[in-house]
Amino acid sequence: MSSTAAPSTLPARAQRAATFYRDLVGKKIAMALSGVIFFGFVIGHLAGNLQVFLGRQKFNDYAAFLHGTPSLLWGTRIVLLASLIVHVYTGVTLAQHSRAARPVPYQVKGQRRPNVAARTMLLSGGVLGAFIIYHLLHLTTGTVHPDFVALDAYDNVVKAFSPGPAAIAYVVAMGLLALHLYHGAWSMFQSVGFNHPRYSPGLKKFAAASSILLFAGFSSIPLAVLFGIVR
Repeated sequence: MSSTAAPSTLPARAQRAATFYRDLVGKKIAMALSGVIFFGFVIGHLAGNLQVFLGRQKFNDYAAFLHGTPSLLWGTRIVLLASLIVHVYTGVTLAQHSRAARPVPYQVKGQRRPNVAARTMLLSGGVLGAFIIYHLLHLTTGTVHPDFVALDAYDNVVKAFSPGPAAIAYVVAMGLLALHLYHGAWSMFQSVGFNHPRYSPGLKKFAAASSILLFAGFSSIPLAVLFGIVR
Protein backbone atom coordinates (compact mmCIF):
# COMPACT_ATOMS: atom_id res chain seq x y z
CA MET A 1 0.00 0.00 0.00
CA SER A 2 1.60 3.25 -1.15
CA SER A 3 1.49 6.40 0.86
CA THR A 4 1.34 9.89 -0.51
CA ALA A 5 2.58 13.05 1.10
CA ALA A 6 -0.08 15.28 2.51
CA PRO A 7 -0.74 18.23 0.22
CA SER A 8 0.60 21.55 1.41
CA THR A 9 -1.93 23.97 2.81
CA LEU A 10 -0.07 26.90 1.26
CA PRO A 11 0.47 27.67 -2.43
CA ALA A 12 4.05 27.26 -3.64
CA ARG A 13 4.65 31.02 -3.85
CA ALA A 14 3.36 31.54 -0.33
CA GLN A 15 5.64 28.78 0.93
CA ARG A 16 8.65 30.36 -0.76
CA ALA A 17 7.72 33.76 0.67
CA ALA A 18 7.37 32.30 4.18
CA THR A 19 10.71 30.50 3.86
CA PHE A 20 12.39 33.67 2.61
CA TYR A 21 10.89 35.74 5.44
CA ARG A 22 12.24 33.34 8.08
CA ASP A 23 15.75 34.20 6.91
CA LEU A 24 17.39 37.30 8.44
CA VAL A 25 17.88 38.89 5.02
CA GLY A 26 14.23 38.27 4.22
CA LYS A 27 13.16 40.05 7.40
CA LYS A 28 15.35 43.04 6.56
CA ILE A 29 13.87 43.26 3.08
CA ALA A 30 10.33 42.93 4.49
CA MET A 31 11.15 45.74 6.89
CA ALA A 32 12.46 47.85 4.03
CA LEU A 33 9.47 47.23 1.76
CA SER A 34 6.93 47.99 4.48
CA GLY A 35 8.92 51.15 5.18
CA VAL A 36 8.73 52.13 1.51
CA ILE A 37 4.94 51.82 1.66
CA PHE A 38 4.79 54.07 4.73
CA PHE A 39 7.22 56.54 3.18
CA GLY A 40 5.07 56.80 0.07
CA PHE A 41 1.91 57.20 2.13
CA VAL A 42 3.46 59.94 4.26
CA ILE A 43 4.37 61.91 1.14
CA GLY A 44 0.87 61.53 -0.29
CA HIS A 45 -0.74 62.34 3.06
CA LEU A 46 1.32 65.53 3.34
CA ALA A 47 0.43 66.58 -0.21
CA GLY A 48 -3.24 66.22 0.66
CA ASN A 49 -2.97 67.98 4.01
CA LEU A 50 -1.12 70.96 2.57
CA GLN A 51 -4.28 71.80 0.64
CA VAL A 52 -5.49 73.39 3.86
CA PHE A 53 -3.45 76.44 2.74
CA LEU A 54 -5.66 76.68 -0.38
CA GLY A 55 -8.69 77.52 1.72
CA ARG A 56 -11.77 75.97 3.31
CA GLN A 57 -13.57 74.88 0.14
CA LYS A 58 -10.56 73.26 -1.48
CA PHE A 59 -9.64 71.33 1.65
CA ASN A 60 -13.21 70.20 2.31
CA ASP A 61 -13.53 69.10 -1.32
CA TYR A 62 -10.39 66.99 -0.86
CA ALA A 63 -11.88 65.34 2.25
CA ALA A 64 -15.18 64.73 0.43
CA PHE A 65 -13.31 63.12 -2.48
CA LEU A 66 -11.55 60.68 -0.15
CA HIS A 67 -14.74 59.70 1.66
CA GLY A 68 -16.60 59.47 -1.64
CA THR A 69 -14.05 56.99 -3.02
CA PRO A 70 -14.29 54.04 -0.61
CA SER A 71 -12.18 51.75 -2.80
CA LEU A 72 -9.27 54.18 -2.58
CA LEU A 73 -9.83 55.00 1.08
CA TRP A 74 -10.27 51.45 2.38
CA GLY A 75 -7.78 49.96 -0.04
CA THR A 76 -5.16 52.33 1.35
CA ARG A 77 -6.16 51.58 4.93
CA ILE A 78 -5.95 47.79 4.41
CA VAL A 79 -2.51 48.05 2.78
CA LEU A 80 -1.28 50.33 5.58
CA LEU A 81 -2.62 48.03 8.29
CA ALA A 82 -0.94 44.99 6.74
CA SER A 83 2.29 46.95 6.34
CA LEU A 84 2.08 48.14 9.94
CA ILE A 85 1.75 44.58 11.24
CA VAL A 86 4.74 43.45 9.17
CA HIS A 87 6.78 46.52 10.13
CA VAL A 88 6.18 46.30 13.88
CA TYR A 89 6.56 42.53 14.17
CA THR A 90 9.67 42.46 11.98
CA GLY A 91 11.22 45.45 13.76
CA VAL A 92 10.81 43.85 17.17
CA THR A 93 12.09 40.51 15.87
CA LEU A 94 15.20 42.10 14.34
CA ALA A 95 15.88 44.04 17.53
CA GLN A 96 15.66 40.84 19.59
CA HIS A 97 17.96 39.06 17.14
CA SER A 98 20.48 41.91 17.35
CA ARG A 99 20.51 41.83 21.16
CA ALA A 100 20.85 38.04 21.23
CA ALA A 101 23.71 38.12 18.74
CA ARG A 102 25.57 40.84 20.63
CA PRO A 103 24.41 41.05 24.27
CA VAL A 104 27.43 43.20 25.20
CA PRO A 105 28.15 46.09 22.80
CA TYR A 106 31.58 46.12 21.22
CA GLN A 107 34.02 48.59 22.70
CA VAL A 108 36.38 49.48 19.90
CA LYS A 109 38.59 52.51 20.10
CA GLY A 110 37.55 55.04 17.48
CA GLN A 111 34.31 53.26 16.66
CA ARG A 112 31.50 55.73 15.92
CA ARG A 113 28.44 55.41 18.11
CA PRO A 114 25.07 55.08 16.38
CA ASN A 115 23.31 58.42 15.92
CA VAL A 116 20.28 59.48 17.94
CA ALA A 117 17.86 58.33 15.23
CA ALA A 118 19.36 54.84 15.20
CA ARG A 119 19.44 54.48 18.99
CA THR A 120 15.83 55.57 19.41
CA MET A 121 14.15 53.61 16.59
CA LEU A 122 12.12 51.35 18.89
CA LEU A 123 11.23 54.25 21.19
CA SER A 124 10.24 56.60 18.36
CA GLY A 125 8.35 53.77 16.69
CA GLY A 126 6.37 53.05 19.85
CA VAL A 127 5.54 56.72 20.43
CA LEU A 128 4.54 57.12 16.78
CA GLY A 129 2.25 54.08 17.09
CA ALA A 130 0.47 55.72 20.02
CA PHE A 131 0.35 59.03 18.13
CA ILE A 132 -1.22 57.38 15.07
CA ILE A 133 -4.01 55.97 17.23
CA TYR A 134 -4.59 59.38 18.80
CA HIS A 135 -4.44 61.10 15.41
CA LEU A 136 -7.11 58.77 14.02
CA LEU A 137 -9.35 59.34 17.04
CA HIS A 138 -8.71 63.08 16.83
CA LEU A 139 -9.08 63.99 13.16
CA THR A 140 -10.51 60.89 11.46
CA THR A 141 -13.25 59.60 13.73
CA GLY A 142 -13.51 62.68 15.96
CA THR A 143 -13.80 60.52 19.08
CA VAL A 144 -11.51 62.77 21.13
CA HIS A 145 -12.30 65.98 19.22
CA PRO A 146 -15.09 67.82 21.09
CA ASP A 147 -15.99 70.07 18.12
CA PHE A 148 -15.66 67.48 15.35
CA VAL A 149 -18.07 67.76 12.41
CA ALA A 150 -17.97 65.03 9.76
CA LEU A 151 -16.52 66.17 6.42
CA ASP A 152 -15.90 69.70 7.73
CA ALA A 153 -12.19 68.97 7.57
CA TYR A 154 -11.04 72.58 7.49
CA ASP A 155 -12.79 73.64 10.70
CA ASN A 156 -11.84 70.35 12.36
CA VAL A 157 -8.17 71.12 11.75
CA VAL A 158 -8.47 74.75 12.89
CA LYS A 159 -10.29 73.84 16.10
CA ALA A 160 -7.95 70.90 16.76
CA PHE A 161 -4.79 73.02 16.64
CA SER A 162 -6.07 76.26 18.13
CA PRO A 163 -5.02 75.17 21.64
CA GLY A 164 -1.25 75.69 21.88
CA PRO A 165 -0.45 72.39 23.65
CA ALA A 166 -2.16 70.34 20.91
CA ALA A 167 -0.25 72.12 18.15
CA ILE A 168 3.08 71.73 19.94
CA ALA A 169 2.39 68.05 20.65
CA TYR A 170 1.86 67.46 16.92
CA VAL A 171 5.11 69.25 16.09
CA VAL A 172 7.00 67.10 18.60
CA ALA A 173 5.43 63.97 17.09
CA MET A 174 6.51 65.12 13.62
CA GLY A 175 10.04 65.54 14.95
CA LEU A 176 10.02 61.90 16.07
CA LEU A 177 8.59 60.91 12.69
CA ALA A 178 11.46 62.74 10.95
CA LEU A 179 14.05 60.93 13.08
CA HIS A 180 12.38 57.58 12.43
CA LEU A 181 12.13 58.18 8.69
CA TYR A 182 15.72 59.39 8.45
CA HIS A 183 17.22 56.25 9.92
CA GLY A 184 14.55 54.04 8.35
CA ALA A 185 15.20 55.38 4.84
CA TRP A 186 18.95 55.03 5.27
CA SER A 187 18.59 51.48 6.61
CA MET A 188 16.25 50.65 3.74
CA PHE A 189 18.92 51.50 1.18
CA GLN A 190 21.41 49.31 3.04
CA SER A 191 18.94 46.41 3.30
CA VAL A 192 18.32 46.31 -0.44
CA GLY A 193 22.03 46.45 -1.27
CA PHE A 194 22.70 50.15 -1.98
CA ASN A 195 25.52 50.27 0.56
CA HIS A 196 28.46 51.45 -1.53
CA PRO A 197 31.06 54.18 -0.85
CA ARG A 198 30.18 55.79 -4.16
CA TYR A 199 26.46 56.14 -3.48
CA SER A 200 26.12 56.05 0.30
CA PRO A 201 26.90 59.76 1.02
CA GLY A 202 24.29 60.91 -1.51
CA LEU A 203 21.68 58.46 -0.25
CA LYS A 204 22.29 59.55 3.33
CA LYS A 205 21.83 63.19 2.32
CA PHE A 206 18.63 62.24 0.50
CA ALA A 207 17.29 60.51 3.62
CA ALA A 208 18.15 63.56 5.76
CA ALA A 209 16.69 66.08 3.30
CA SER A 210 13.48 64.09 2.87
CA SER A 211 12.99 63.83 6.63
CA ILE A 212 13.59 67.56 7.14
CA LEU A 213 11.16 68.51 4.36
CA LEU A 214 8.47 66.18 5.71
CA PHE A 215 8.93 67.57 9.21
CA ALA A 216 8.67 71.14 7.91
CA GLY A 217 5.60 70.32 5.81
CA PHE A 218 3.63 68.55 8.52
CA SER A 219 4.64 71.01 11.25
CA SER A 220 3.63 73.99 9.12
CA ILE A 221 -0.06 73.09 9.48
CA PRO A 222 -0.49 73.16 13.29
CA LEU A 223 1.90 76.12 13.51
CA ALA A 224 -0.07 78.01 10.83
CA VAL A 225 -3.24 77.49 12.86
CA LEU A 226 -1.51 78.42 16.10
CA PHE A 227 -0.23 81.72 14.65
CA GLY A 228 -3.47 82.59 12.89
CA ILE A 229 -2.31 82.05 9.31
CA VAL A 230 -4.94 79.34 8.81
CA ARG A 231 -8.15 80.23 10.65
